[in-house]
Amino acid sequence: MTKTNTLYYQDIEKCVDEIIEKVGKKIVMAIPLALAKPNRLVNAIYNRIKNDDTLYLKLFSGVSLEKPDGKSELEKRFLEPFVERVWEDFEEFEYIKDLRRNTIPKNFKYVEFYNKTAAFLHCPYVQMNYMGSNYTHAVRDAFINECNVLAQLISKKDMNGETMYSMASNPDTHLEAAELVQKKRAQDENFKCVIVGQVHSKMPFMYGKAVVKPSHYDIIVENPEYDKKIFCAPKTSVSPVDWMIGIYASTLIKDGGTIQVGIGSLGDAVSASIMMRHKNNKEYKNFLKEADIETKYNEIIKEVGETGTFEEGLLCSSEMFIDSFLDLFKAGIIKKKVYEHLGLQTLINEKKIAEKFDNNILTVLSENKVIHTKIREKDFLVLQEFGILKSSLTYKDGKIYKDSKEYDTNLSDANSLELIIKECLGDSLKKGVVAYASFFIGQDSFYEGLRNLTEEERNLIDMRGVDYVNQIYGDEELKRAQRKYGRFINAALKSNIMGAITADALEDHRIISGPGGQYNFVSMAHALEDGRAITMIKSSRGVGKKAKSNIVWQYGHTTIPRHLRDIIITEYGIADLRGKQDKDVIAELLNITDSRFQEELLQKCKKFKKIPQDYKIPEQFKNNFPEVINKKIETFRKAGFFSPFPFGSDLTEEEKAIGKSLKNLKVKASESVIKLIANILKEFCTKTPNSSKQYLERMKLSSPQSVKEKILQKVVVYALKDSGVI
Repeated sequence: MTKTNTLYYQDIEKCVDEIIEKVGKKIVMAIPLALAKPNRLVNAIYNRIKNDDTLYLKLFSGVSLEKPDGKSELEKRFLEPFVERVWEDFEEFEYIKDLRRNTIPKNFKYVEFYNKTAAFLHCPYVQMNYMGSNYTHAVRDAFINECNVLAQLISKKDMNGETMYSMASNPDTHLEAAELVQKKRAQDENFKCVIVGQVHSKMPFMYGKAVVKPSHYDIIVENPEYDKKIFCAPKTSVSPVDWMIGIYASTLIKDGGTIQVGIGSLGDAVSASIMMRHKNNKEYKNFLKEADIETKYNEIIKEVGETGTFEEGLLCSSEMFIDSFLDLFKAGIIKKKVYEHLGLQTLINEKKIAEKFDNNILTVLSENKVIHTKIREKDFLVLQEFGILKSSLTYKDGKIYKDSKEYDTNLSDANSLELIIKECLGDSLKKGVVAYASFFIGQDSFYEGLRNLTEEERNLIDMRGVDYVNQIYGDEELKRAQRKYGRFINAALKSNIMGAITADALEDHRIISGPGGQYNFVSMAHALEDGRAITMIKSSRGVGKKAKSNIVWQYGHTTIPRHLRDIIITEYGIADLRGKQDKDVIAELLNITDSRFQEELLQKCKKFKKIPQDYKIPEQFKNNFPEVINKKIETFRKAGFFSPFPFGSDLTEEEKAIGKSLKNLKVKASESVIKLIANILKEFCTKTPNSSKQYLERMKLSSPQSVKEKILQKVVVYALKDSGVI
């Protein structure tokens, strides 16, 4: 199929008709991970195939977003008002509803390369149709499966009198996929694939490679009636364990370095710890001292990281621009500018030139062979593109012109050089960026924050495909120059005692999420001379007798193999595994293991002769208990630090208190159901306290109308009391 003029539709059904006309009755459709799925278009095609069994739809994507739905009566009472307020009229996916009901039609297949975390752990359909791909291989694998439709939500903007479109939140896969389509079209005029954009007025217009001309799309759908609420991802609370892990990670980041961080409470903990280090450095260092972090990990902190403020700032080079990165950007932490020119970037790294340059810059550039001594047209264009020469100048026949005035371009001639410096030189470098990212998702306030950025600020965030951000292949020299001191920080579920990481699945092969870009970032950390891969793992899961260690002897599934082990962090410390022998790796990991499980694990290692028989865990690492973590955090929390929601929340204060209480209630139930029931029964003998009124009203339990509601009321009151809310 040759490229035709872009078709515009207001009616989604007519768009579906056009897609079927162009590709036929077998539709193999790829839509982006998470936010930029074109809900209305996907639902229209899905409903069409449900009502016409001569049609077939195979859908490729990752992380299909859905509103949360409580399982218990209390969860439903807590969630329903919150969901109604936060998600408003978000258009849910019909295929997800059918997945939950187990009513998927035979002429539909849904394939994900990354699942919403643990959302489909017990769904056989999703488990059987999961496609195990790296994020960077998702496009390739979709086309192996004969993808013939690319579709996504896009944003629209008039730029210099021309209508332009942005892939906004998701150039991650679709930028690369569109380039592949154009290549295939050039090779085969009969190649069938349609590229569709559904305009959404509320989607932030983002810059960088995400910006494309209308001709990028074969079909554009635009109708304000389709602009329902874009999906919000509310914050989860940051626990003391999260905070400790975040603090440790923050000590390993160098000023002037590069960061990549994943989503979730651990990601927020890392960003918040970075913020504390920069804005409250005195208190930050006091905590490092009080928590004995300085004493235990001074050596690796000095070698790998720092604990001072961020004067030069950081570069974000992360597949996901997590919403807390916007806070770091506004705080002047993510501010290190890089430039897409190897010569310029190299000289910046060497401190020979700076963003605000002096009159010596042309001499420095020529002496370092970035430009020729006699400026050629190619040199001129580079100098003008990056703001070294003024944009009003022109070049012709070896001369520079400003209006009718002519300038000789021989920089070895003192008079010519002086005149160019005086009349043609700019004052600062242009086109620098402080962030490369491939997708984003967050709270409403995050989207609003992006929309409210000035044009200058938004141009500092360059949205790219994961094929660019997640690896150093392609433009490798430039990426190496830009991504100095790369710290690639991701979460995982477990580590075995040899440092092999489990992050995406269970040992029975059930997928929890997917590898995403984690392998790529670990691999890149090893490939970069000064890069490090930092894996964050909570040391244990469960409570009381059901508690288990996440540092284990062995596990039947691996995401990152042991030969790529690097740095692992738990709430108890930092294990530097790079370049170490097995016995030393074991010792490092035992030091950051929960002390309830240390000795058993040590004996296992001795049994199989992986560590000397006389080895003992040092005393300073044998006090790794949850209550110790809570104690370390509590003093500083009273002083206003280590908030559960350091970057705000969509929850009201009442909802935060209720949510905390119900969460604690689950923990109590897991410890002893009988004891919990006994404590709740005691509430029937006491008067409902007035202090619980606002919380019971929120749960619609202030005036119970049945025995069931009376029981639920007492359960909530007990939970509020037990968690210290009332």
